[in-house]
Amino acid sequence: MPPEHHEGFGEGELPVPMAWMYAEYLADELLRTGDLMEPATLEYRAGRDALALTIFLLDGAVAGALPAARVAELRLLTAYGSQWRRWVCERLRSPVRGCTDADLALARAAWRWLEETELLAADLEAIGPLPWEPVEGVEEPQVWTPAWQLGLPLGHLAVHLY
Repeated sequence: MPPEHHEGFGEGELPVPMAWMYAEYLADELLRTGDLMEPATLEYRAGRDALALTIFLLDGAVAGALPAARVAELRLLTAYGSQWRRWVCERLRSPVRGCTDADLALARAAWRWLEETELLAADLEAIGPLPWEPVEGVEEPQVWTPAWQLGLPLGHLAVHLY
């Protein structure tokens, strides 16, 4: 009969990235609670990955519900104008306490996706005719932005609504 619990990994066993999976779970719960975006969209994925990365890099995910101090930290880190991108890059270079190599590999993969994937953003500063008024010969500007630039504000709003 196998033991109920054992520390470390035996030969031939794969490490389970529990810290990353828990951070992803918390991020998903925050976004679903906020009901800001359909879960099947790329924007939702960008928000979930940005939040999961933030939670994970705050010294690994915490067990149980998010404490008020952690929620305040998440709000500060994800706020507009914060140095979130630089903070993520610095933290990904140094080891995260309590995580496995598998956790770190998933966190780095999420960061690559957030940085390399571009999503079509709405031009929120554009002032033009009302959407139901046809305008001929005028193309709407398309703004492509890295996924993290859309996901981070979505994550911030979800944390704020928590």
